[in-house]
Amino acid sequence: MKSFAADAIRKPADLARYIDHTNLKPEATPADIERLCAEARQHHFASVCVNPCYVSLCKRNLAGSGVHVGTVVGFPLGATNGDQKVFEAKTALRDGADEIDMVINVGFLKAGLDDDVRKEIARVANVLGGKAILKVIIETCLLTDEEKRRACLLAKEAGADYVKTSTGFNKAGATVEDVRLMRETVGPQLGVKAAGGIRDAATALAMIRAGANRIGTSSGVAIVTAESF
Repeated sequence: MKSFAADAIRKPADLARYIDHTNLKPEATPADIERLCAEARQHHFASVCVNPCYVSLCKRNLAGSGVHVGTVVGFPLGATNGDQKVFEAKTALRDGADEIDMVINVGFLKAGLDDDVRKEIARVANVLGGKAILKVIIETCLLTDEEKRRACLLAKEAGADYVKTSTGFNKAGATVEDVRLMRETVGPQLGVKAAGGIRDAATALAMIRAGANRIGTSSGVAIVTAESF
């Protein structure tokens, strides 16, 4: 996990190394994904984040670029069972994914089934075995502050590398307050990814200053080519 000092960001282009350049739209075509990869190469984004069917395509397009290939598991609801999430993670790893963004079972968390939530994350972490980064999406817009803290701690205990705010497919996305809460909860050991509704450089910078190591956005090009914050 890379960490950068927020005070080293002088201009919007400096945000590129934080950005997971994202296209998770159901209607995304292979041409759309190839364009995403070309943009990621050009701007030196941290990664692309795509649906599982496009992992192999991205791996080919980004070979030698230094840009990671990320994909999603249990997306966007988190309500598939643990066996399905494990299978998805295995397939993504086989296809060349460097990073996995996995959605927790939000209903289990809200019901207090902490052992089940922890076990499911741990199963995926064990499948990855350090061969890919695991980011755990907790879907903050559906949780109380106590539930957010509990979700972050369960992810940490289960061996995740990052906690992530949102899928971007629910009623709200990342907030500075949630990023700050998540960073305070996990400490410096885990990454924090802010995602959902981040469309401009000023918002991205605010998330980083609050403690985010990564920014998930479909507006990466607009962000890094902005004239100012």
